Amino acid sequence: MERPRYIAVEGPIGVGKTALARLLAERVGARLVLEQSEQNPFLPAFYADRRKHAFQAQLFFLLSRFQQQEALAQQDLFSRSTVSDYVFARDRIFAALTLSPDELVLYERIYGLLGARNVAPDLVIYLQARSDVLLSRVRRRGIPHERSMDAAWLDEVAKAYQEFFFHWEETPLLVVNTSDIDLENDPEDQEALLAVVRKHRKGIQHYVPLGTRPG
Repeated sequence: MERPRYIAVEGPIGVGKTALARLLAERVGARLVLEQSEQNPFLPAFYADRRKHAFQAQLFFLLSRFQQQEALAQQDLFSRSTVSDYVFARDRIFAALTLSPDELVLYERIYGLLGARNVAPDLVIYLQARSDVLLSRVRRRGIPHERSMDAAWLDEVAKAYQEFFFHWEETPLLVVNTSDIDLENDPEDQEALLAVVRKHRKGIQHYVPLGTRPG
């Protein structure tokens, strides 16, 4: 398929970012870059007490993603197509949700030093889903530290993502509603979305599949 050189997939917890990123990378023979959430030692404590452990968790994520992006740059990002399951700027969404005002000021100073050195994707695919669907998918994947997540938190995260991408102007953007489709297991859903991705090159496009399955 014709493709941008660097595609980033984004969206709230449980929406299917990694499944789509894996699919895209497989189809285009691209290098796959995945967020290493399981390597964040502060994440279990964060979900147990978000306010107390937010700064450590966010700072670890920020530095981890920066190191990944630096490694890509050293390998020559454009020598091979790349698909990632995050946008570097996403960390600011969670920082704004979880950090105290003083912590956020410090975080933004660090982000400002690191973020300017990252290469913007050629295309961002923003996946959306209803909060009840997100919760169902989170429960289904059964990650231990995610058991404390509730619908209210996922709804807050989803709304923060909507606000973030409402103002997005950095790259072409494809917004996909995944509430009624299964991008991980259904070949028809996969092919339909891949067809849309092939054609999208500029501006903002919304794709709302006419699926009927529950999340």
